[in-house]
Amino acid sequence: MASTEIIVASFLAIMLIASLISHKLKLPYTLVLVIVGIFLTTFSISLVSAGPLQSEIQSIVLGIRGIYDQMVSGPSGGLFVGLIVPPLIFEAMMHVSSKDLKDVFRPAFFLATVGVVIATLTGGLVLWKLVGLPYYVSFLFAALISPTDAATVVAIFKRAKVPSKLSTLMDTEAALNDATAIVIFTVILTTTKVVGVSFIGSAESFAITFGGGILVGLGVAFFAELVGSLIQDRLSETLLTIFAVYGSYAFAASFGFSGLVAVAIVGIYFGNLTIKRSVGPSTREAVQVFWEVAAFLGNSVAFLFIGFRTDFFKLVSSVGLILVAYTAVALARMASVYPTLAIFNRIGDKIPMSWRNVAMLGGMRGAISVALVASIPVSATVSSGNIDTITTMVLGVAFLSISIQAAALSSYIKRSFPSSQTEELNTRLSKAVANIESLEKLRDEGKLTTEVFASELERQKDELREVLNEIHSNLGTKDILKSRASEIYNSVLTLPMSRAMHVLKIHNLEKPIEGLVDKTKEEGDESAEAAT
Repeated sequence: MASTEIIVASFLAIMLIASLISHKLKLPYTLVLVIVGIFLTTFSISLVSAGPLQSEIQSIVLGIRGIYDQMVSGPSGGLFVGLIVPPLIFEAMMHVSSKDLKDVFRPAFFLATVGVVIATLTGGLVLWKLVGLPYYVSFLFAALISPTDAATVVAIFKRAKVPSKLSTLMDTEAALNDATAIVIFTVILTTTKVVGVSFIGSAESFAITFGGGILVGLGVAFFAELVGSLIQDRLSETLLTIFAVYGSYAFAASFGFSGLVAVAIVGIYFGNLTIKRSVGPSTREAVQVFWEVAAFLGNSVAFLFIGFRTDFFKLVSSVGLILVAYTAVALARMASVYPTLAIFNRIGDKIPMSWRNVAMLGGMRGAISVALVASIPVSATVSSGNIDTITTMVLGVAFLSISIQAAALSSYIKRSFPSSQTEELNTRLSKAVANIESLEKLRDEGKLTTEVFASELERQKDELREVLNEIHSNLGTKDILKSRASEIYNSVLTLPMSRAMHVLKIHNLEKPIEGLVDKTKEEGDESAEAAT
């Protein structure tokens, strides 16, 4: 078994390689991570007689899979969910506008609660009645696969060019629906017969889990804001946000509430209140950069683990079962998305069909479901064979979701939301500048208080910063080499003689100087002869 240091270093190296491949081939980074993980796992499994290098790869793969097995051990995904998912949710919800959230909260909340129930019932019935799988296996799989995975959804919609309200709808649903799915999954897991489920008890359990997570999130976020007002150091304030994220998750989980809901509330509170009132510009930028890096690492770890847990040969041998499971999941998503969003569109939430199609395709499955399936214990009701069947279906559906479904979503977004990125950035830039000028005018007229002016100005500065971050250019490898060579050449020119000769060369003064030197020498010789 490879050492922990080698495993960590290999993990980081794989992330870097996947990032380069993604950039060069214009492929989704998450898809590349999964494919790399599957390739290395398949390569290590297929080894019969391995040399030193192959043996080392096999040792690293086994070490990574061993770490994953330890992380997912425990209820509700164990340490994997508690350590990897919170940064993804916090970073996404931190950028959610309170105005956008207010406009889409009702459909997002409904999809995250009732929608998950509908998806679980639909998927379970399809697999049980139409496919013929055991009812317990059918509903257990339907429950753990029903939530849209936060890691996958956040990664997709960070790159997708869709309206901000639509992105908020999808991010909010993904952040909140885990609580519903975990409650349903736990209820089914602890029930010997589906018909024996107490719906009143399940509703009470959900209300406590969800409501408790909201209260803990609000409490921790408010406490962190008060403490933050006493701190002026960027590192300490960044550390405070780490406490708020993981502290809210730990506190909520210790009381039996949803830790992920608590983290989502902390993210919304921080992004819309704390960051505007109690945090300075430099600290705000430091915190945002830190959580972008944390979310990137968490996202990378989540998808790499999916790749390393996937046995390609097993997927190929079970392709029929996987396609059936994926079809059931797609039908379940359709049953929950289209009727729900159509109802809210009728009552005034204005959700066009293109948004509903994006919500349908955006129902990705991934890390959460993979973590939950690893927590199923062998019992009198669920045999090891049943667990293998569920695991195969989950990994297969996750792979198809990340690869085929993600590609279909990206293609649909390009067709349905045709807008020039340059024009969009120019519009946002012009709007931000105009808003700043308007704020200054209102302040000069005495219509805005200093506090309101400062708050709104910081908001517009954040918008400007986001636009400027998107308007960037990447140097190619050749450009970097040329640039570094030029820097070395220029540094040589800083030497006294080299610099002087360079200046002379620029002004074509080499010959006059040489003549001046010769003339001076001749005059010196003549003076010497006269003295003699």
